Amino acid sequence: MSRSHLVGRTLARSQALQVLFQAEATGRSVDDVLSGSYVLTGRSSGVSHVETDEEDGLAVFAGPIDSFGETLARGTGAMIPELDRILSQFSENWDVYRMPAVDRNLLRLALYELLYVDEVAIAVTISESVELAKAYGTDESSRFINGVLGAIATAIDEGKDLSHPVASSEVPVTNEVGE
Repeated sequence: MSRSHLVGRTLARSQALQVLFQAEATGRSVDDVLSGSYVLTGRSSGVSHVETDEEDGLAVFAGPIDSFGETLARGTGAMIPELDRILSQFSENWDVYRMPAVDRNLLRLALYELLYVDEVAIAVTISESVELAKAYGTDESSRFINGVLGAIATAIDEGKDLSHPVASSEVPVTNEVGE
């Protein structure tokens, strides 16, 4: 097995994404996932992983989770209905629950970070999310994630209040995932 390391907030985001994915896939709460041991997997790609199984190419993370990752996972998990409402406005022609599970959870995580983690620059959140999409998502995921988050960033930069529904004429259109 090859060994390489994610560091700092990149690792934390990856762990948070995996906790969110596991919670959704198992029907458990984020708190339940975090209270137990977790071993989660994703395709190895442009992101260095803790450990890669050479047989199946899956990266394996085993706890403990980084404190920033735990904060992101808990915060995102607590805000899913609101985050989904906002995401549905910016992913035209894509119902949130029709999205691949990795994309859906990555968008939730990134949106939570954009809205509630002030010390991280918008461009950093988007860049990290695109890299995680390349590592864990489909071939189209990184473009889709970039498009949706770019539209959200534009709305934030324009001072739009995302806590209230945005008129569809005010939402930049993104329709980058092939159907």
